[in-house]
Order: sequence, then structure tokens, then C-alpha cells
Amino acid sequence: MPSDALEWTAARLAAEPAVLVRVERVQGSAPREPGAWMAVFAGDVAGTVGGGHVELQAMASARRMLAGEDAPALQRYALGPSLGQCCGGVMHLRFERLGPGQAADLAQRLAAPRAPLALFGGGHVGRAIAQAVAPLPYALTWIDSRDNIFPAPAPDGVQCEHSDPVEAAVPLLPAGSRVLVMSFSHAEDLDIVAACLRRLRVQGDLPFVGLIGSATKWATFRSRLRARGFAEEELARITCPIGIPGIRGKQPEVIAASVAAQLLLAAPP
Repeated sequence: MPSDALEWTAARLAAEPAVLVRVERVQGSAPREPGAWMAVFAGDVAGTVGGGHVELQAMASARRMLAGEDAPALQRYALGPSLGQCCGGVMHLRFERLGPGQAADLAQRLAAPRAPLALFGGGHVGRAIAQAVAPLPYALTWIDSRDNIFPAPAPDGVQCEHSDPVEAAVPLLPAGSRVLVMSFSHAEDLDIVAACLRRLRVQGDLPFVGLIGSATKWATFRSRLRARGFAEEELARITCPIGIPGIRGKQPEVIAASVAAQLLLAAPP
């Protein structure tokens, strides 16, 4: 099955029906949030509503519906001893038969909203971060001033842009963009951060601006940014170094995992 469960489901509906199971609402502790879904076919499943016995029972109910049995459209599952689970909450799952005619609007109905994320820099760490955030609920715009820097093909759903000067892309970012700065040069990094600070001064609509580098690099940048007229309270809006404190690995994939986790904590979608 492809990594994109939604695309796979839409394509599979052309050949056979399915039952869509969606989390309608939850009470207390539950393994998934409202909107989570799975599509149950006779022999396959795409997506997940949380795993464990609740998912097994939901799959069984969905397959009975596929076989022609009637079942309530909304079913309640208490996540307690009767299911062999100890979450303690309650999940309300909605069941809906799907046929070929519903494939076209499936993406619009089920696609999770994605928060805008701008990644400046197409180097080794930038590539690892692009891969790490591709399956996460972010809409990634990947920006660099150099030609032919991005991998071909780019990760699914990633928009690649060339900008020279690179900081010219900052005023054009969607409102609410999270920003990661890791270009090939410190001079570019400084100009990008300064452009972000100018935008924050006027619009205040960048919830996270992270700069790769050491504490020493940030001390140098702070001095230069103060010389450009930025106050300490403005500089406090920049996160540098980036990543979860305590994760010290320098491999690009380790940095990417740490930065992705920090984004989810500091500026969740």
C-alpha cells in the first residue's frame, strides 16, 4: 500500500466498495482524535482509528456492513476492560458505506488541515527535515537561492521555490507560517532572520522562527541584529539552536527528528 492512505483509498474505491469509519467524538482519554479515519475493504484497511481491540471491533462491524448487514451509523466504544483496553475514555465512531461515486470528493472530506511551514536551505539537514515533516500535518514550502539544489522528485506535497535574494521570499509566506532557517551561508541566514523579524514587527504572524546553529552563532547574530535596530524582546522571538534540548546527535536524520518534534511542541498545527 502507498504511504498516502487517502490516495490509495480513492483509487481502490474504483474497484470495490468500502466502509469509512471516522472518529466522531471522544470523551476522556482515547487513542485518536475526532476526524481520524480508516477505510475498511473486504480484504484491506487504510488509515487507523487507534489500533487495539477497538479497531478490530470496528473493522468487524464495517465488514458486516459490507456483507449487507444493517448496523447503526454511530457506534459507541467504551475503552475499558470489555475491550481489553485501559484508556478509560469513550470513542464514538461513525460508519458510512462508500462507493465509486464518492471517490472524487474523498480528499476534500478527509484531508487533515496543514499548517504552513517554510524551510530555507536545501542542504543535507534541509533534505532530512523535508523527509521528516512530509507525513506530518504541515504544508511545506522549501526555499533556496541556488539552482538545481532540490532532489528530483521532491517529497510528496512539498513545494520547492527558488528565491534570489533568498530573504525576498519571507514577505510572501502565508500568514501563520512556521520558519526554519538553515541556508548554505551565515550571511543568508542572517538576512532571512532579519526579514522574519521585520515581518514579526509589522504583522506578528510567524508563530515559530528557528535558526540552525550553535549558541556561539546566535550570540554573533544577536549582536549584528541589534546593530540593525532590533530590540532584545524582538530577538527573543527567534529559537536558536533548534531541536529538543538533550538530543545531541549531529546526523541530519537525528537533527530532523529533533526539529520535527520541537515544531509539534512549540507550534502545533
